[in-house]
Amino acid sequence: MAGSVATSVARSLFGAFDTSGALGGTAGRKDFRIVRVGMMIGSMALAAAAFAAGGEAFAAQPENWGLGLQPAASPVMEDIRWFHDVLMMPIITAITLFVLALMVYVMVKFRRSANPTPSDFTHNTTVEVAWTVVPVLILVVIAIPSFKLLYKADKISEAEMTLKVTGNQWYWTYNYPDHGDFEFDANLLEGEDLKEAGGLRLLSTDNKVVLPVDTDIRILVTASDVLHNWAVPAFGIKIDTVPGRLTETWVRINAEGTYYGQCSELCGLRHAYMPIEVEAVGKEKFEAWVQQAQAEYGAPDEAAPTELAAAE
Repeated sequence: MAGSVATSVARSLFGAFDTSGALGGTAGRKDFRIVRVGMMIGSMALAAAAFAAGGEAFAAQPENWGLGLQPAASPVMEDIRWFHDVLMMPIITAITLFVLALMVYVMVKFRRSANPTPSDFTHNTTVEVAWTVVPVLILVVIAIPSFKLLYKADKISEAEMTLKVTGNQWYWTYNYPDHGDFEFDANLLEGEDLKEAGGLRLLSTDNKVVLPVDTDIRILVTASDVLHNWAVPAFGIKIDTVPGRLTETWVRINAEGTYYGQCSELCGLRHAYMPIEVEAVGKEKFEAWVQQAQAEYGAPDEAAPTELAAAE
């Protein structure tokens, strides 16, 4: 919504200027360009202010007109948010404003009327050294915490439990190998089923993934047919599920609640209808759910042993 407000204000500014009457002559056109540059700066400032005023609009699920990242529900996502909000945004903002200021300075100082005889120099050693060294230093500042974050997201500590995720066209299969090896499928809730459950469109599933809080959980992912991607923004997880390959990541959920995600790899006709719904509960409630799930889903059927005919 904030972005729409800024856009509307900018359009109204330009519209008001364009319909206020034509400016005649060369001087008029020059004044028009200067005023338009000023309006561009003003509209960008309004957009930035609207972005800052937008604030947090998330509660572990996407919201209309929301801006920014979802609130963190895991240590990895906390570090991702810090990296984005505290480190990257100030650097990006400073670079953007600096480049904008240079562009405005050049457009005003070196316009034809103020600079009829252009300079003919081609080199400036100080400037060339600066625009080489400064970006390198900025990249070093970004790289050090970036490598630490990548290592933390990739390093799996001693897991207290394992969840296996299998991507299928177009649903998810979840397996709990440490809790009786039971498994179940999770499909999109649609139509009357969605209304009865009071779920969220394109996000709720018929069977939720239930996980305990304050637990180091190893997540193994694979696929049965084509590439999929198991992504839950609040956990800071976005990992491809590859047929024939077992990949792993981890999560430690900080707070109880319901968290949503979706398949983030184009996987066919119903790619948009592969939601992920995770319910994080206390450890005692999780153990109670496991007993109920074992009774409901049981262990996967074992393949019957193959009998070989005796050789004559």
